[in-house]
Amino acid sequence: MIIKNLLMIPAFQKNESLRSDILSSAGALTGFRLWWLGQSGFLIQWQGRHLLFDPYLSDSLSIKYAQTDKPHVRMSERAIDPALLDMVEVVTSSHNHTDHLDAETLWPLFASNNAIQMVIPEANRAFVCERLRCATDWPIGLNDGLNVEVAGFKVYGVPAAHNALDRDEHGQCKYMGFVAEFGPYRVYHSGDTLWYDGIVEVLKSFAVNVAFLPINGNKPERRVAGNLNAEEAARLGKEIGAKLVIPHHYDLFEFNTADPAEFEQYAQQHGTPYKVLQIGEGLTIINP
Repeated sequence: MIIKNLLMIPAFQKNESLRSDILSSAGALTGFRLWWLGQSGFLIQWQGRHLLFDPYLSDSLSIKYAQTDKPHVRMSERAIDPALLDMVEVVTSSHNHTDHLDAETLWPLFASNNAIQMVIPEANRAFVCERLRCATDWPIGLNDGLNVEVAGFKVYGVPAAHNALDRDEHGQCKYMGFVAEFGPYRVYHSGDTLWYDGIVEVLKSFAVNVAFLPINGNKPERRVAGNLNAEEAARLGKEIGAKLVIPHHYDLFEFNTADPAEFEQYAQQHGTPYKVLQIGEGLTIINP
């Protein structure tokens, strides 16, 4: 169920139109494509294979919090019914918050992709499997410093601070980002993170082509864990040498958003290469 609001920010393209755009380039042998699906959800397409980072494509949080003192009022249209994403080989969840681990998004996605594989922080295995009602040995668990090859993508685990670098009793990260390597390309998906000591050194070593970074900031009055703000995202992208920074984590919920125009100003100020996408918009990357 998606709550309708005539004042919602429209998607660049959605549902069947977006699916058709995705499938139109599945046979491409050069470069790769990516699409922003809203919040922190990004779809990567490379040589006919598809990796989906942290999708949230339902209204579960708006419904859950509708009658509380922290309503999650939706700002933008949903990009796509997850059941239409029937081409996905790999999906990730960077941590256990519902906008990164949403059963109402993932169940229809799984139903449309029988062979799909899921990458999660190993520390979160019990929680993930309980929420998704899946076998405990099914998800692929990662920790920082480890990597796994799945469906043609090599996925590295990196720490994330949301708000702290929280680890379980075995020293495994509860909050993570992922670097995906495929062919000559590497992309970094932050998950949710603040700036922490060592983040530049960790990420700079990957020489990423694209960094997906949050910009909604860390405001205690929101009563939720925070993220990089617009200035920090622009500066981090520059310091790690990303060839392109794409912002995320805005324009979904009224109480927890940011203005991407502010990020653009800081990116220009820092000399950070960037692209601001509309929900459902795709981008082709050719040069490694």
